[in-house]
Amino acid sequence: MILVLWDIDRTLLYAGDTDRLVYREVFRAVVGRPATKLPAKGTGVTMPVAVRELLGANGVPEAEADRLAPLIVARLPAELRCHRGDLLRGGQLMPGAVEALAAVRADADLVPSIVTGNLRESAEIKLAAFGLTDYLEIPLGGYASDDPHRPALVRIAQDRAERAHGHPFTRANTVIIGDSFQDVRTGREGGARVIGVASGTTAAEDLAEAGADHVIDDLTDPRRVLELIR
Repeated sequence: MILVLWDIDRTLLYAGDTDRLVYREVFRAVVGRPATKLPAKGTGVTMPVAVRELLGANGVPEAEADRLAPLIVARLPAELRCHRGDLLRGGQLMPGAVEALAAVRADADLVPSIVTGNLRESAEIKLAAFGLTDYLEIPLGGYASDDPHRPALVRIAQDRAERAHGHPFTRANTVIIGDSFQDVRTGREGGARVIGVASGTTAAEDLAEAGADHVIDDLTDPRRVLELIR
């Protein structure tokens, strides 16, 4: 068996500016003033890390950030749910995502789940909005709500998959499919092979140089995706 851990943002779907809108509104609600700077797009860092960057970039002292960061993180999923309409209007499925997900899901030797910088509830909101939930074993994934250190999420997902399927998962039979440097780092440090997808803000050559085992331009060839997974 092979555990296939999909990244979400810019790999399976694009959320448009909805995440940034959510950060902006939750920051204002918790801090009491508007944010003048927002997290960079497409970096792949976990939401707790992005929130700390958001607070620091907007001049919140570190001691105060220690108190405010958990409050902001806790409010992000509910705020995202309120903006589901914006998510659908401003976002889109990435090319080939449904076909690639379906091909992986149809293979009995593959266990499809998620490794993402999103909190689990936020991940579920995005996946459900775009009709992707049934292609994935969502409870087996690794999420930012499990650990803000993204490489740690691989072992979390591997342990969950082993308990569910009675089969051990290691670097030899775990694959991450993602678009960012963070996806490559997560695999290299966390214990998974990496298929880089140049569908985000990171170029194919940069993904390869960072250490992705394979790089493809997009997900439009599901047969190729299956070949690389194996």
